[in-house]
Amino acid sequence: MPKTDKGLFTLAVDCGGGGIKASVLDAAGTLHAPAVRVATPYPLSPERLVSTIADIAAGLPTAERVTVGMPGMIRHGVVVATPHYVTRSGPRSPVDPELLTAWSGCDIRASIEARLRMPTLVLNDAEVHGAGVISGTGIELVLTLGTGLGSALFDGGQLAPHLELSHAPVRWGTSYDVYIGQVERARLGDGLWSRRVRRVVEGLRPVFWWDRLYLGGGNARQVTPQVLERLGDDVVVVPNQAGIVGGVRAWSLGR
Repeated sequence: MPKTDKGLFTLAVDCGGGGIKASVLDAAGTLHAPAVRVATPYPLSPERLVSTIADIAAGLPTAERVTVGMPGMIRHGVVVATPHYVTRSGPRSPVDPELLTAWSGCDIRASIEARLRMPTLVLNDAEVHGAGVISGTGIELVLTLGTGLGSALFDGGQLAPHLELSHAPVRWGTSYDVYIGQVERARLGDGLWSRRVRRVVEGLRPVFWWDRLYLGGGNARQVTPQVLERLGDDVVVVPNQAGIVGGVRAWSLGR
C-alpha cells in the first residue's frame, strides 16, 4: 500500500465518559469494519486507556496511523486536564488524587504511538467530531451532547485553540457539563432537557456569532423537534458517527 495520505488507513478511536468506540477507515472516510464499542473502564489510568485502545485495535483491520479523540484539554498530544478519567468510577464520582497526578501532563500521544507503533494524533473528542462534519467555510461551532458538553471552534476549516467551555458556569453556578449532561437529561426527560439545550445555544449565539452550529454527540438526537425548529436553520444535528469519521479529516486540520 502506498505511504501517502490517499492510501493510508486510519484507526479512529472516540473515547467518551461512558464508552470507547473505534473502527478503521480509508482515506474517503469509509469504515472497513463495523465500529467496536466497549464500556469505558474505571478507574482509568493512562496505561489502562492505552491497553484498551490496543485491545480494540487487535480485533480490527490493519491501519497505518491512529486518531484518538478524548475528553478534556489536550495540547499537542499532552493532557492538561481530563474531567472523567481522573475519577474513581466514572463521571460525577469522586476524583482519585493518584489518577489526577497520572493524567496531568501525560503525553498520551507518545504512549499510544509507542504501543501501537504508528503515527498518532490525539485531540479533544469534540475537535475530532467537528473534523467529520464541518464544511470549512466561515465560523463553525461544534457542540457535542453526551456525558457532558464538548466544544470545538473552526474558522475557515482552521481549528481554533481549544477552550474547556464545559466547565464554565451557566446557571446557579452550575457548569455546562452538569447543566445539560446525561445525568440531567435522564432526570428531567427529553422535553425539559431540550429546553435547557435551547437556553444554552441562545446564550452562546452572541458570544460566537457562528455561521453554522453543529449539535453532535450521543444525545443530540434526543433534542425535541420543537426545540430544533426554534433554534433556526443555522443549527444542524449531525450523527454521532462523526466522532469516528472525523479521524481521517483530523489529520488535515490547520491550526
